Amino acid sequence: MYAICGATGNIGRIIAERLLDQGRKVRVIGRNAKKLQPLADRGADAIVADLTDTKAITKAFTGATAVYVLIPPNMTAKDVRKYQNRIGESITTAIKNSGVRHVVNLSSVGAHKSEGMGIVNGLYDQEQRLNKLEGVNVLHLRPSFFMENHLWQLNTIKEHGMLASTMKADTPVAQIATADIAEFAVKRITDLDFTGKVTRELLGPNDVTMTDVATAIGTAIGTKNLNVQQVSLDDTRKHMLGMGASESVVDSMIELYEAVNKGTWSPTEQRRPENTTPTTIEAFSRTFSTLYEKQ
Repeated sequence: MYAICGATGNIGRIIAERLLDQGRKVRVIGRNAKKLQPLADRGADAIVADLTDTKAITKAFTGATAVYVLIPPNMTAKDVRKYQNRIGESITTAIKNSGVRHVVNLSSVGAHKSEGMGIVNGLYDQEQRLNKLEGVNVLHLRPSFFMENHLWQLNTIKEHGMLASTMKADTPVAQIATADIAEFAVKRITDLDFTGKVTRELLGPNDVTMTDVATAIGTAIGTKNLNVQQVSLDDTRKHMLGMGASESVVDSMIELYEAVNKGTWSPTEQRRPENTTPTTIEAFSRTFSTLYEKQ
């Protein structure tokens, strides 16, 4: 049996679906019973629980061959790093108390640094915490920038005909489709081919600039000259606060954007077949186009 946290999210849902496709026993964990129901309908054991409920999570992990864990985002957290550590401590205690021996942990590029990476610094804390577990094999997945983040641009493109970006238009950044992260995770938790405490960066097929992204999305939606408009950090801050994000979350995201633009948020691994994933920005843009047409 495999236990999957965040099973209604972009990555966890696909992991659970692929394991069910293989006929494996799956226990899915999430806070929303309605969103878990499609997986339950396919035979998954659905556990409705908050990740801060250590007792419930321990029970959910017990008997699992391997677990997939993550710290889900919380855009309203008053102290985002404190929130991340509260979740992380609960997950780590549940792993220890349940007897699980293989863990795939969703982390991020930049999680090797304790400071200066904004919201990623909380993932550094979690890696260090999990690394202290004795007798547990842990694989920290450190993916790069999610292509799905561009879906936040649907309304901006529809209403203003441009791609707004806090990142510099000409800065190459490794970008990855979340489905590729899920496929990699499925392979690892079924093969159990990792021992000790190890990390693996996942870098997508190649580095792309926001200008490249605009070209790909523009081609997919039939807008030949989709331009990138760089948004200042001050305007980004105002926008995020206006959307209801807490000051702590906004500050941590601004710090991360600054790190991306300065090049200090960057992979530590050289690109090679083991950390390169298949979905291109052009392929993702076709998915973007489908959702764009539904707007």
